[in-house]
Amino acid sequence: MGFADLLSDAGLTMLNSWLTTRSYITGYGPSQADVASFKALKGAPSVVKYPHAYRWYKHIASHQSEFSSLPGDPSKAYTTYGPEASSVTMNPKDAPKDAPEEEEEEEDLFGSDDEEEDPEAVKQREANLAAYKKKKEGKTKPAAKSLVTLDVKPWDDETDMKELEKNMRQIEMDGLTWGASKLVPVGFGIKKLQINLVVEDEKVSVDDLQEKIAEDEDHVQSTDVAAMQKL
Repeated sequence: MGFADLLSDAGLTMLNSWLTTRSYITGYGPSQADVASFKALKGAPSVVKYPHAYRWYKHIASHQSEFSSLPGDPSKAYTTYGPEASSVTMNPKDAPKDAPEEEEEEEDLFGSDDEEEDPEAVKQREANLAAYKKKKEGKTKPAAKSLVTLDVKPWDDETDMKELEKNMRQIEMDGLTWGASKLVPVGFGIKKLQINLVVEDEKVSVDDLQEKIAEDEDHVQSTDVAAMQKL
C-alpha cells in the first residue's frame, strides 16, 4: 500500500514521515514519483505540521519546468509510491516516542565482582598464594649472630686446662659454634682459657651457656664475657 489521500491530515502525515530521512520520493534525484506526488497536493504542506513534506515540496517546485523530462513512468499514480503499509495516522510530533534501544552489553573482559567465581579458580588462586607465601618465608633474612669471647678461669695452677677445654667443647647447642682458643696468663702461674664462639642470638643465650660451662665444677671457677660483637 502506497501513500493515502495526500489532501487529508493522515495522508500528509504519512508523506511527512516518509520524507523524514529522504530528499525524494524514490531514489537520489527528482523523478516522476516526485511529480505524481507533487501534483496530488493542492499546495504546500504546513511548515509547522509537516516540515519535511514542506521542504520536499519547495524543492520539487523548483523543478516544475523539468517535470516532463524527469526520469520514471508518468502514468503511475502517486499511490504506487511510499510505504508498503499505512501505519502512520498522526503527526510525528504528536506520536509517542520510540523506546530507546537497549544498549548492547559490553563484554566484560576482566570479570564482574557480582559474578560468582568458579570454585576451581578460587581453589587454584589460594594454592598459588600459599605457595608464594611459603617461598617467601623460605627467603627469610639470615639469622642475627654474635661473636663472643669468653674468659674461663680455673681454680688454680694445677687445673688441667686441656681437660677443661675438652669438656667445654662437648657442650652442644643449636646455633652454637666453637672457635679458636688460647691460654692467657693471669698471675701466680695461673692461666685462663680465652675462647671464641659464634652464637645465633635467637637460639643461644650466653647466660645459659655460661651456666652449662660452670657445671664443670672440678675445673671451672668462673666465666666472664670478655667481648661481644654483632656479625
